Amino acid sequence: MRGNVEAKGFGILRIAFGLVWLVDAYFKWSPGFSSNFVSYLQNGAQGQPLIVAWWIHFWINAVNIDPYFFAIVVAVAETAIALSLIFGIFSRIAIYGGIAMAFVIWSTAEGFGGPYVPGSTDIGASVIYILVFIALLLSESWKEYSIARWINRKIQS
Repeated sequence: MRGNVEAKGFGILRIAFGLVWLVDAYFKWSPGFSSNFVSYLQNGAQGQPLIVAWWIHFWINAVNIDPYFFAIVVAVAETAIALSLIFGIFSRIAIYGGIAMAFVIWSTAEGFGGPYVPGSTDIGASVIYILVFIALLLSESWKEYSIARWINRKIQS
């Protein structure tokens, strides 16, 4: 019985986390995001140690090729992750994609949570997102409250 309660709890967590990603994706579709996309990365590079600044500038140079395209890719990816988590379809792919996306955000726009100087008080939100994704993966959260589970039941009956 306890295992079933925990599985349902992780299913609910997956859906709630998907709703968080859906809100974030909504903001990514706003015109302000695409027009300020490069500046978000530039802000992440300020005050960083040399190696971190180099990494962020690598991404700035890549994004500057076509900032609008990269902004759309981010919006589409966040929307796909959100819908996958909410409905429990392609969950493993979404979780791995979410880990990758959260890492890129954390290591660029959030500057690995830096700058690492006296007085810094935050490591950034995206690292927490990575940990939630890992919990969803390890708990196999897609086994409860998901379209995939419903489809599997229909196929087996």
